[in-house]
Amino acid sequence: MFFAIPFPNIDPIIFQIGVLAIRWYSLAYIAGLVFGWMYMKKLAARHPVVCDQLAVDDFLTWATAGVVIGGRLGMVLFYQFDYYMAHPSKIIAVWEGGMSFHGGFLGVVIVSLIFTRKRGISALRFGDILGCVSPIGLFFGRIANFINGELWGRTADVPWAIVFPTGGPLPRHPSQIYEALMEGVILFSLLFILSRSEAIRRRPGMLMGTFIAGYGVARSIGELFREPDNYIGFLAFGTTWGQWLSLPMIAIGLFFIVRASRRAPV
Repeated sequence: MFFAIPFPNIDPIIFQIGVLAIRWYSLAYIAGLVFGWMYMKKLAARHPVVCDQLAVDDFLTWATAGVVIGGRLGMVLFYQFDYYMAHPSKIIAVWEGGMSFHGGFLGVVIVSLIFTRKRGISALRFGDILGCVSPIGLFFGRIANFINGELWGRTADVPWAIVFPTGGPLPRHPSQIYEALMEGVILFSLLFILSRSEAIRRRPGMLMGTFIAGYGVARSIGELFREPDNYIGFLAFGTTWGQWLSLPMIAIGLFFIVRASRRAPV
């Protein structure tokens, strides 16, 4: 017997004036960037000081470019290359959704390396504070996925299962909420606690590594409940493409954690 909660049919468009439409999806990215920027300013000022407040202000533009461009190109290259090559005009249609975290992550890494090099800032220390703020954007992004009724979970008979408008007649796991909690709330809380320790802050790369590995673990678990994209499906041993993309993140994150723990505090 299946149980289901009615899907809260929220209009993806908050309001519209002519052709100008403000969507929850766009608002989620704006909220993630703004709240992340505000928190990053506080973290940057903690001892040992990572950079000045002006540098954090300037980086907001860089971060926006890295997230949007990287996220979109990641979607094109990692997920639907054939589709976008057949419909190249759709590549810039970011308002229709379709962003890849792994692409956005690589985009932010690239712009961060360029930015810190130009400003003479420690890339590892800067990466630490970026890792602490990133779960904020992930939380809002997953909530937007839920509002859009996209990236829903596998069929389920749990009491909180939901019938999604585009997911067929059967109730499904609200996997977007699971991911919002794991990638957003839990990961943020862990990094918040760790970042309060000056001993950990004096080990550059520790917090960054914790975020990278933590996201990889959270995403891999979330994929156990999430329905694979229909244009990819299940891979070997019942795994998903999202899990395979997360494996390198777990390895890289653990590398930075071990490396930071073996070095003397600075």
